Amino acid sequence: MSPSGISPRSRSGSQHTGSVEAVLPSRMVIEFSGTAGDVREAFHTEIHNLDVNGVHHIANMSDPRIPAALAPAVAGIAKLNDFMPHPQYRLRNKYTFGTDTCFPINSQGNGGPCYAVTPTDLATIYNFNGAFQAGITGAGQTIILIEDTDVYNTSDWTTFRDTFALNLYTQGTFTQVHPQGSLTCSDPHVNGDEVEAELDVEYSSAAAPNAAIVLASCADTFSSFGGLTALQNLLGGTPLPQVVSISYGECEAENGAASNKLFSDTYQQAVTEGVSVFTSSGDEGAASCDADKENASHGIGVSGLASSPYDVAVGGTDFGDAYANETSTYWSTNNNSDYGSALSYIPEIPWDDSCASTLIADYYSGSRVTYGASGYCNTTPYTKYFLTTASGSGGKSSCAKGEAKVRGVKSGTCKGWPKPSWQTGFVGIHNDNVRDVPDVSLFAANGVWSHYYLFCDSDPSYNGCSGAPENWLGAGGTSFASPIWAGIQALVDQKAGSSQGDIHSTLYSLAATEYGSAGNPNCVSGNGNQVASTCIFYDVTEGNMDVNCVPFSSGKRYNCYLPSGNIGVLSQSDKVYAPAFSATTGWDFASGIGTVNVANLVNAWPQ
Repeated sequence: MSPSGISPRSRSGSQHTGSVEAVLPSRMVIEFSGTAGDVREAFHTEIHNLDVNGVHHIANMSDPRIPAALAPAVAGIAKLNDFMPHPQYRLRNKYTFGTDTCFPINSQGNGGPCYAVTPTDLATIYNFNGAFQAGITGAGQTIILIEDTDVYNTSDWTTFRDTFALNLYTQGTFTQVHPQGSLTCSDPHVNGDEVEAELDVEYSSAAAPNAAIVLASCADTFSSFGGLTALQNLLGGTPLPQVVSISYGECEAENGAASNKLFSDTYQQAVTEGVSVFTSSGDEGAASCDADKENASHGIGVSGLASSPYDVAVGGTDFGDAYANETSTYWSTNNNSDYGSALSYIPEIPWDDSCASTLIADYYSGSRVTYGASGYCNTTPYTKYFLTTASGSGGKSSCAKGEAKVRGVKSGTCKGWPKPSWQTGFVGIHNDNVRDVPDVSLFAANGVWSHYYLFCDSDPSYNGCSGAPENWLGAGGTSFASPIWAGIQALVDQKAGSSQGDIHSTLYSLAATEYGSAGNPNCVSGNGNQVASTCIFYDVTEGNMDVNCVPFSSGKRYNCYLPSGNIGVLSQSDKVYAPAFSATTGWDFASGIGTVNVANLVNAWPQ
């Protein structure tokens, strides 16, 4: 097989000749080293020092040109910059209203009670319990969490399991590895991404408590994401992983065509070898090029680490009980001994912290109008809390290939990955000829409706995790949803008796049976505890994941509907209000197929 990508690494002190350092056994990746001068001579692009939002970076100033002699065998240079994928989690906001600390807030600015989600709650809400009681607990399965950091302390995993009674599942284990192989992998130690690693290993274990949890990490280099290096080395060795979760992201238009292809080709190799790959869709609505920003400005875009047709992209939801003023219906006033208080399945809405959420606007203003000078985004007294892109991500693949004329914006020769053959068969799926994400979703909110996850990180910088878990870190993000779905797949693999590789066809086939051409009213998430007991998927149909936006630095508006006022809302059109995006019947960009009844999925999976 000819190599389909080149993964460059830069090393100080190299001679001006450049040298090949390694070739993966799959012959998909060549690792090379060299100086900026080597790059300029070989690939006709210059490497410059940059200051981006106050952070120093090194990057190429134009797309590299492949020498004619190599063009038939090389798809592209994966990266010539040090912009790395970012973790997909959002720490819980520190609300300070009265004596309570959670939304929703009342007219006096006082918050309501918090209903944090623990592993015990998760098992109740999504019916993991039905699988656990049948002995389907992940025994004999291995889940790999792909990282570029170690956890702060391996005892955090033990503390988490002891606190929430997961230690009753005695076969569960946790190890950290730095996979050695053709590509250089060094120990990244604990770094700024440690929170990501902590929550990944803990919540994959919550979903499959008897599984072997393995954190696989390598240190980032100048231009290589350590997590990708770890995965590539794993796929070139033995034993192979069974299930993999990646909770990092970078929008397609920023990631670049060659890097997008490298991730896609790596995932393709994984599923061909029988490995199921789950990825976080993102935490910034349809504005994946505006991660962690107060306002979107780059238009609609999706993560290049999630848009491949070979990974299961996992989106995020929130619970709708607070919006409906029904929290007492779904939560006990007291925790049980395992810190669980959820009473049943809870109606879900898309996760959306923004003033562009029609449900937030409706709850606080009595109107669902979010745009314009008199719309909620321009009139809310709580602006500092609701000007954010924090929300579950989804949208159309639009810049997986080609070159963006404007950095981070669908422009120039950008094109998306083509529509996979399996993304069809039931109501809601778009006939748009491109890959759409997410595929499935799960709860991922960080507190805007008083719900978020609790997890353990003993690092004193994060307040540690001693004492009662309500004092631990609270967060949300599709970083939680992806490893939980990986855990669900471990349960499926245990029941099926083997790893399943690419599961898209089965997921979409099961959804087609449940939803058909018109949807299934018995499986609408809004039914809450009255939803049919036979549903495999819960269809999220109310709300949106829209976010607030402003014009780009040039003054041009990219997918920003701003008829008046200072703050617009992300829209499929600059001219009319077409929110990006709303929940609908069946598949939608806000939640994909929807969320899941785990026991029903395990039992319905073809053997």
